[in-house]
Amino acid sequence: MVMTKSDKTSQIVVLTRQEQLFLEQKHDILLLLKHLAESEEVTVKLVLDRLYDIGANNLINQKISSPILKRVLLNSTKIPKPVFRIIAYYWFKQNCPQLITDWLIEQVAFTAIESDIEEIVEMNSNSLQNTELELLKIKQLKSQVRLLTRILIIVIAALLGSFTWLFYITQIQPESNLQPANFCPTCIEE
Repeated sequence: MVMTKSDKTSQIVVLTRQEQLFLEQKHDILLLLKHLAESEEVTVKLVLDRLYDIGANNLINQKISSPILKRVLLNSTKIPKPVFRIIAYYWFKQNCPQLITDWLIEQVAFTAIESDIEEIVEMNSNSLQNTELELLKIKQLKSQVRLLTRILIIVIAALLGSFTWLFYITQIQPESNLQPANFCPTCIEE
């Protein structure tokens, strides 16, 4: 790709023949996918319906533990389905052709695979060192959590003891007001 400056603000881009061909083919793929989404509207909506059903079932099964509530929610998921279908189809038409085009081109870009493999090898060697550091940090954090838990238990026990003692003192005080402090039961009989 050759770039020349005509002004300080604008740039003219001159593409090679191979780059122009690549961009035209990418644009053709995008147009074909847009046409496919338009012409196969029923098929796309059916796929979106199935994805909605699978997603709703998985979400309810993972998040809800009560069988009765699961049954009620699974039956009620059919109510917002038409609204989802309209919104999802609109989103699909706007975004999916471009996403699918980019993904397909990425799948046939074989040169990126070699650099990805090299990056993975480098990441694995770095990740071994990082995992050792992470294990040390985890051990340190676990010991801090244990210490804080013990301190919390001691503070709660001290507070409960204090409140119990205060409650006990307030319950005994009214009884002690009935008799004087130097009261002697043998002195009264005389």
